[in-house]
Amino acid sequence: MKKFFKVSLLILIAVLLLGTFVFLYQKSKPKVVVYELVSPSVDDLEKSTVATGKIEPRDEILIKPQISGIIDVVYKEAGQKIKKDEVIAKVKVIPELGQLNAAESRIRLAQINNTQTKTDFDRIEKLYNDKLVSKEDYEKSGVSLKQSNEELQAAQDALEIIKDGITKNSASFSSTLIRSTIDGLILDVPVKAGNSVIMSNTFNDGTTIATVANMNDLIFRGNIDETEVGRIHENMPVKLTIGALQNLSFDATLEYISPKGVESNGANQFEIKAAVVAPDSVVIRSGYSANAEIVLQRATNVLTVPESVIEFSGDSTFIYVMTDSIPTQQFERTPVKIGMSDGINIEVKQGINANDKLRGNEKNS
Repeated sequence: MKKFFKVSLLILIAVLLLGTFVFLYQKSKPKVVVYELVSPSVDDLEKSTVATGKIEPRDEILIKPQISGIIDVVYKEAGQKIKKDEVIAKVKVIPELGQLNAAESRIRLAQINNTQTKTDFDRIEKLYNDKLVSKEDYEKSGVSLKQSNEELQAAQDALEIIKDGITKNSASFSSTLIRSTIDGLILDVPVKAGNSVIMSNTFNDGTTIATVANMNDLIFRGNIDETEVGRIHENMPVKLTIGALQNLSFDATLEYISPKGVESNGANQFEIKAAVVAPDSVVIRSGYSANAEIVLQRATNVLTVPESVIEFSGDSTFIYVMTDSIPTQQFERTPVKIGMSDGINIEVKQGINANDKLRGNEKNS
């Protein structure tokens, strides 16, 4: 029995020694590294930047009253289309008592003067018919009567303007009727019947009755970082995507780059504007958030490889081209000339051809 245990122990020790020698031999052998193979391809590359902003009309017109008073009637509401000179609202004039009293007094004085002038004219006319006064005196009396009539009419018109903001003779030019100055869409009507409004003057912008804009002439207004503003210029094509309109994109043309930056969150931002080209079948509302993709650089039908296969060494770039695959992969370090990159793929201008096999990432064992 003891002999059996001795033999078993010797066999176990021999197996362990043999396993150790085999393990050490396997470890001492050089490890064969296998790489993924990458083939160059002919493709188009684009490098772009994205600016955030919103869609708005090129011009928003604020319609303001030409007379102070109270809104009597509002004829339009936001969302309605409107033509030039179409009435939006009517203002009721609240006369100032001092002006009203002065205007009424002016009428009374004009009536007294007109009555006396007419009496004098009738007297001169009778004497003239009897050839007792000269024609010159008769004509002067007629002129005085006309002037008196005009003064009475002017006084009556002044009273009507103070009371109603309009005269019977100029109803079509009434300042109490607030009219649109352009054809377009009403974006907002911030007043209601009964609101007091102030006319636009030197010291006051006046109360806005309505905001009207031509929604067929839209622009994108956004901001771009200073690191990229030097790479864009006017008339560059822009691709717009609007968050509220899924799966739709619109063409635009960059037409303005601000000459002055504004600091925002520690970075200088420059305002840009782009003219939007939208089909009539799509309704775009003012204030929609949008992203503008601007292509900074483009290369067409060029030989490209993944940027990960490029080795950068100072000012030089290299690619490992496979020269043999038997018994193991063999690669040659080849200098190449590169072009633009889109962040994933990069253009190779010189050094390889489309049939080469390139060393990629190391395969996992």
